[in-house]
Amino acid sequence: MPPFKTTYKISWADTDAAEVVHFSNYFRFFERAEEEMYQKLGFTFNDFIQKYNLWLPRVEALCKFKAPAKFGDILEISLTVDYIKEKSIKYIFTINKKENKQLIAEGYVILVAANKKLGKAVAIPKKFVQKLKTYKKIS
Repeated sequence: MPPFKTTYKISWADTDAAEVVHFSNYFRFFERAEEEMYQKLGFTFNDFIQKYNLWLPRVEALCKFKAPAKFGDILEISLTVDYIKEKSIKYIFTINKKENKQLIAEGYVILVAANKKLGKAVAIPKKFVQKLKTYKKIS
């Protein structure tokens, strides 16, 4: 399946004293793409909390930086579902400059569905799993 894609224009607040995007912001870009993907699939983060009493804590995250992004750059963020297990999901991200497709960063996050009250891992709702398959990597 093709990845979910979105764009983001780098603002001045995203940059640091070196005038490039601060490394920590790449994880924000990952989450922005994740949130937009959920919206496209008909979900929100509030749905997990209110309908399913779930939250989706990250248990592992990695970002490899390949080239700097600067103020005004338009980035294309791609999200692919690498795997869906009973209680966990792995998302893979790539970030490219939109104008020339230069690879800026790549990484992943692994999240677990957890019962908000108990704080324990639980099965991911089947309805959500079915919709996520839209962006699942073909193995």
